Amino acid sequence: MRVGEVAERAGVNVETLRYYERRGLLPEPERAPSGHRRYDEETVRFLRAIKEAQAVGFTLAEIAEYLGAARRSGSPSEALRVRMAAKIDEIDSRIAGLRRMRDELARVVGCACDSLDHCTCGAAYLARRGRQPEAPAATLHVTNGESAGNTLRRTALGGAVLAWQDVLHEGPVPAGPRASLLRARADFLAGCGWGSRRAILSALERRDRQYLEALRGGTEVVLWFEHDLYDQLQLLDALALAREAGGSPEQIVVDAFPGRPGFRGLGELDADELETLWPIRRAATPGALDAAAAVWEAFRSPDPGALARWADEGVPELPLLAPALRRLLEEVPSPGDGLSGTERRALQAIEVGGDTPGTAFLAAQELEEAPFQGDTWFYRVLTELGRGANRLVETRAGDELPPAPPLGDGQVFPVLRLRLTRQGRRVLRGEADRVELLGVDRWLGGTHITPETARAPGDVR
Repeated sequence: MRVGEVAERAGVNVETLRYYERRGLLPEPERAPSGHRRYDEETVRFLRAIKEAQAVGFTLAEIAEYLGAARRSGSPSEALRVRMAAKIDEIDSRIAGLRRMRDELARVVGCACDSLDHCTCGAAYLARRGRQPEAPAATLHVTNGESAGNTLRRTALGGAVLAWQDVLHEGPVPAGPRASLLRARADFLAGCGWGSRRAILSALERRDRQYLEALRGGTEVVLWFEHDLYDQLQLLDALALAREAGGSPEQIVVDAFPGRPGFRGLGELDADELETLWPIRRAATPGALDAAAAVWEAFRSPDPGALARWADEGVPELPLLAPALRRLLEEVPSPGDGLSGTERRALQAIEVGGDTPGTAFLAAQELEEAPFQGDTWFYRVLTELGRGANRLVETRAGDELPPAPPLGDGQVFPVLRLRLTRQGRRVLRGEADRVELLGVDRWLGGTHITPETARAPGDVR
C-alpha cells in the first residue's frame, strides 16, 4: 500500500504517519524499485493501536517507552505494570476533576439568584470580573450550603445569600490566625478531592470577606442554621468571627418545624415555609457571641477536654449546641473497640443488611438522632475501614474498597456489594480493636487523633 491509502485506512493524515516514523514509533518501510515507500496491513493495525492508546490518555513518549521496553524483554515487566497502574490513577484523577467541574456547574445552573449584582455564586462572581457587589444588598442571609441557600433565593425576603460551605467536623481546624485556619481547611478539602487548593482557598477567603464586609457595613446579616452537628459548628465559626469583627448578626436556628414531625433540616423546606421563620429571628446577644467564641476556641484546641466540659454543662446562650458537641465527641475512638460513632453505625448498618454503600448510608442515617453527614463523607469512612490486610469491610468479591468519591467513581462506589470481614465482626462484638488493627490518623477540630492520643488517659466521649 502507498502512504495515502495507509493513512486513510488508519484514520490519520499523511503528516502524522511521517511524524511517527521520525519519532521511531514506526519502522522504516521497505521501498519499491520506484523508490516509493510500501506499507502492509501490520502498519494499519499498528497506527490504529497508537490512536487507541492516545485516546485513553497515553502520550506518544509513553507509548514509545512501552514499545521499547517490550521489544527488549519480550513481555511486560513489573516496572511496566507499575507504570500502567500509575496511568490508571492519573485517569481516575482526571475523572474526579471532571466530576468536580460538573458539580460546580450544576450548582451554578441551580442557583436561583435574580441579580448578578448581589448574588454570591460563582457565576455572579465571574460576571462581575471578580469584583465585590458595587451596591451591597440590604440583607445578607448566611446558611449552611446551597440546598437551603437556593431556596432562600426563591423567597420574597430579598437580599443576597452566602453559603458557609465547610465540613468542620472533618479534618483539621487548628488554633491560630484566621489565615492559617483557611489554609489548613483548603489543604484538607483539596486532598479529599473537592478541587484545587488555590480555588478552595480563594472561595473560603471570599466567603469571609463578604461576611465581614456586610457586618462592618451595616448590612442586616441573618444566620440560618439548624440543630445538627454540621450546622452547629458552622454557626460557632460564624458567631466567633462576628464577635472578632465587632458585629452582631441575627439568628434563625431551629430544630423543629410545624407539621414536619421528622424534621431534619432547612434544606427540606420550601420557600414559603422558610418565610414563616423570618419573624422568629433574634439578634445574637453579647453573651451568645462570647459563648460561641469560647466554645470555638475549645473546639480548635489540641486537647478536647474543654470541649467535653461544654458538652456536659451545656451552653444556655446556644441551646442546641450541647447535643451536637456530644455527637462530635463520639468520633473519638471508643476505649472498648476503637470505633468512632460513625464507624460503629456503618458496621451496624452493613451487618443488618445495608449491603451497598448507598443503602448502608441510609441505614446509618436512621441510627442518628440528628443526621448531619453527607453521603460522600460517609463513603470516605467506609474506605478507611475497607483498606489493608486487617480491613473491617470488603467487597463481596473479597477485595479492598476503592477510593470513595470525589476521588473515586461516584457512579460505581455507591452500588458496590459489601460485607463485613471476620475482623469487622470481631470489632463490632468488642473482641478486637479497630485502632490496633488499622491505626488511626484523623482530626477532631484541633485535636490530632493518632494511636497514641486515642489511648491517652481519660475518656472525653
